[in-house]
Amino acid sequence: MASTFARLISDSRRALLTMLGALAVIWAVQLVNWMDDYRLSYEYGVSSRRLDELPEMFTMPFLHFGWEHIEANSWPLFAFGFLAAYRGMRKFLWATLLITVASGLTVWLCERPNVVTAGASGVVYGYFGYVVLRGLLDRNLLDAVIGVVIGAGYSYLLVGVLPTAQGVSWLGHLGGLVGGLAAAWLFRNRGPRPAAATTDSAPGAAPGPRSALLKELDDLGL
Repeated sequence: MASTFARLISDSRRALLTMLGALAVIWAVQLVNWMDDYRLSYEYGVSSRRLDELPEMFTMPFLHFGWEHIEANSWPLFAFGFLAAYRGMRKFLWATLLITVASGLTVWLCERPNVVTAGASGVVYGYFGYVVLRGLLDRNLLDAVIGVVIGAGYSYLLVGVLPTAQGVSWLGHLGGLVGGLAAAWLFRNRGPRPAAATTDSAPGAAPGPRSALLKELDDLGL
């Protein structure tokens, strides 16, 4: 139990620092961008169906078109990103890559010509889908409860993936959401769940209080 709890705390600390660092970079870029009249967003945002614009899918999430734009994205990016990362950074980084590519490619393939898209909202939608689906696929009670709560509390976000959404890149949202759901499926836990330890019980004896507690924590996904 101690080692499991310590690992959870370590992963959570790493997730917290990662998301704080990502937000610091995004806000620093925003300050420079604002001082340059948002030229960075127009130069390094994504324009559709131009081969030279494909690398911009990796710069798009760091760029915004105004203070309201970045403020609207920052809180959900931090919250969903932390929940996506606190179970382990390796899966989180692969999920982030898949979400970024899915969102950027959707914009690049389907957006109207002469439209420049920038912003972290596609990644936000990707983390949202990843967090909601991950616990169910992993059969992890704690993550499943988090996913249900997040899904219920932020269900209104799904309006943003519809073509009727005004003033936002619904294509980037849709691509990010699909990427997040795909990441939850691809990076799900595939092996059998380990049996709870029974170190305080003799062979053939009934499980003791400690082993029962460990089993409960294991069932909770802790």
